[in-house]
Amino acid sequence: MKEIILNLADQTGFATLDWKNYIMILVAFVFLYLAIAKGFEPLLLVPISFGMFLVNMFPSIIEEGGLLHYFYKLDEWSILPSLIFMGVGAMTDFGPLIAYPPSFILGAAAQFGIYGAYFLAIALGFSGKEAAAISIIGGADGPTSIFLAGKLGMGDTLLGPIAVAAYSYMSLVPVIQPPFMKLFTTKKERLVKMPQLRKVTKLEKIIFPIVVTLVVVMILPTTAPLVGMLMLGNLFRESGVVKQLTETASNAMMYIVVIMLGTSVGATTSAENFLQVTTLKIVFLGLVAFILGTTMGVLFGKIMCAVTKGKVNPLIGSAGVSAVPMAARVSQKVAAEYDPTNFLLMNAMGPNVAGVIGTAVAAGTFMAIFNVQ
Repeated sequence: MKEIILNLADQTGFATLDWKNYIMILVAFVFLYLAIAKGFEPLLLVPISFGMFLVNMFPSIIEEGGLLHYFYKLDEWSILPSLIFMGVGAMTDFGPLIAYPPSFILGAAAQFGIYGAYFLAIALGFSGKEAAAISIIGGADGPTSIFLAGKLGMGDTLLGPIAVAAYSYMSLVPVIQPPFMKLFTTKKERLVKMPQLRKVTKLEKIIFPIVVTLVVVMILPTTAPLVGMLMLGNLFRESGVVKQLTETASNAMMYIVVIMLGTSVGATTSAENFLQVTTLKIVFLGLVAFILGTTMGVLFGKIMCAVTKGKVNPLIGSAGVSAVPMAARVSQKVAAEYDPTNFLLMNAMGPNVAGVIGTAVAAGTFMAIFNVQ
């Protein structure tokens, strides 16, 4: 009887876990607090934090044969990130981007954060592939970060810290962006009211995803999984003839994928893999990339404001990062602080959706550079 009791005691978490696991469990509780009490991207942070909670109490859950191991394989094989992009496409209106094509410039400008972080990561000692996988965090796009990390073979080493950093910064967009938006703009620029966007025809909305897929994938075939799924979801939405597919992609499928992706990402953050100096470097580089992307978007917005003689509010440039639609809402919120009658949301949605495409193109560019299919 004594032996049975001792065996049971040896199998408890209290006997098998060390102080590092308890630190990660505490971090999981912090993420849960941010998600539930503060409302920071709860759809993402709740499953991520609970996956983190589970793996640090029961590490075998992510090992081969464990439940979350199979969820994680779908991440590693780039299936879940691609399906997320289909859902995003089905939920997104590309009308503001079609109505004002110069928004592409702001979406592209925000990608400078990615390339700046890439060279900084190399300077800090990371390999080219590691630097590429880390730098994509600057797009504030979790699925693209996971997709690229998997494609570049970082699944067993860096995917967990990269994914958690990317989703954390996505959640903290309303906290991180406003100080830099205000720092690099004047009050006069923040008060600029932009004209209402023209109405986009249904034909334009149907042609857009087809043309974007054709042009982008022909130039960079490696972008096909992300850009292709994004535009397929959008074609479901805009064609008007497959409402069942649109509803499935944007609701049931999207939420199922978020559950599997979030919990599996959280489960990659075991104490053994996560509590390292490398993780701190990744978190730092991701923050630098995100801040640089926000700043470059705003600065290009200032250039467009000057060129158009005050017709573009530079605040919409910050929406060039890929966090849809949160970054656009932040542009609106900051503008409304100075003039409650200034409605920038639709104008900011143009750079925001352009940023989604831009981040996918950046990921495809890195894959092409390293000859990864």
